[in-house]
Amino acid sequence: QVQLVESGGGLVQSGGSLRLACANSGFPLAYYAIGWFRQAPGKEREGVLCISRSDFTTYYTDSVKGRFTISRDNARNTVYLQMNSLKPEDTAVYYCAADNGCYRDYRRYDYWGQGTQVTVSS
Repeated sequence: QVQLVESGGGLVQSGGSLRLACANSGFPLAYYAIGWFRQAPGKEREGVLCISRSDFTTYYTDSVKGRFTISRDNARNTVYLQMNSLKPEDTAVYYCAADNGCYRDYRRYDYWGQGTQVTVSS
């Protein structure tokens, strides 16, 4: 069973950092590729980055390269999204999703968390 729960969102000033967590209480997340997506008001959900089952990272948004990283803690059954040098344009609801592979298209993912709000003030 996969029930994803995100945490770690909040309000941060431009240039600040946040670490989002995506935890599962069921099957080990190590069995899944985990993608992070975000959706700003009035915009379509977009892929940010994904970590494959073999721990390969794929970036879907060029603007986060060099600032965002993804990692696993299998002992805690959690995947983290470390976000540094945050910008106001990073403001969105962030979601994690799980599936067998990494896909840019959010519609291909079977399992989703509820989302966590990230707000970056200028």
